[in-house]
Amino acid sequence: MASLRPLDWRGTATALMLAALWSANPVAVKVGLTDAPPLRLAFFRFVLGGLVVLAYAWWTRHPGVFAVRPGEWRVLISLGVVFSVQIGTMNVGIGLTTAAHSAVLLNSYAVHTVVLAHFMIPGDRLTPAKVGGALVAYAGIVLLFAGDFSFRSETLVGDLVVAASAVLLAERVVYMARAVQILDPLKLLVFQSAIGSVCFLLASLALESGTPTRYTPALAASLFYQGAVVAGFNFIVNSYLFKVYLASALATCSLTTPLFGVLVAAVVTGDQLSPLLLLSSVMVAAGIGLTVRR
Repeated sequence: MASLRPLDWRGTATALMLAALWSANPVAVKVGLTDAPPLRLAFFRFVLGGLVVLAYAWWTRHPGVFAVRPGEWRVLISLGVVFSVQIGTMNVGIGLTTAAHSAVLLNSYAVHTVVLAHFMIPGDRLTPAKVGGALVAYAGIVLLFAGDFSFRSETLVGDLVVAASAVLLAERVVYMARAVQILDPLKLLVFQSAIGSVCFLLASLALESGTPTRYTPALAASLFYQGAVVAGFNFIVNSYLFKVYLASALATCSLTTPLFGVLVAAVVTGDQLSPLLLLSSVMVAAGIGLTVRR
């Protein structure tokens, strides 16, 4: 495995741009769910994202994206399944809660990533600052849940599902960071898209056959953002960053995503910016920021 390094200015600028794009993804999902059920929306997203990755591979004349050597199938299938479950739980959870709550909870994956990387990536160790940052961020999440429990909020089930999706996302990020050291990043993305497309097509046919899809401009915009911007451009660039930089260092650039996500949700979906929500998002962002210290 190649030696990974802390972020430099170029890596930081790129990672922050990707974090800003990622912050609006829960909002795009929430918009899309008004016109399509969650598993079908995920199917559309995987197909579009896969087409973007394939188009990029063709444009760059990238060889071997379909060539699977002995021993690679286990990694490809494992990542594809974890990714599919993560996106499925994310879509279902966002449908049961608000876009603003989803932005805070989903982006806690950055803190989970720091913790998991300590156990799964050699040299990516927890430090006192990282532990402190994780505790602050987790306290912000608990604060958000405390409001749900106290006021019997209708978003509690959705919040729990999105929180579980964030843990799965962190697991995928760490696994991906290890996998790109030995496998072609584009190959990983192509097979994740293919496996996810098949899984969600079958799941939607089995569970959502009675739910219609409304083909609206809002759905088209939602799918373009989820598929082309996030699943395509964002993931392509992010997978290459994992070949160079430490996973925990990249995760810290998600410092801005809870705050940006909450603000985007307020503008696009009209979510209320309550003091508890803002405090929770600030605590998650501060916790992520603390983890960058060594």
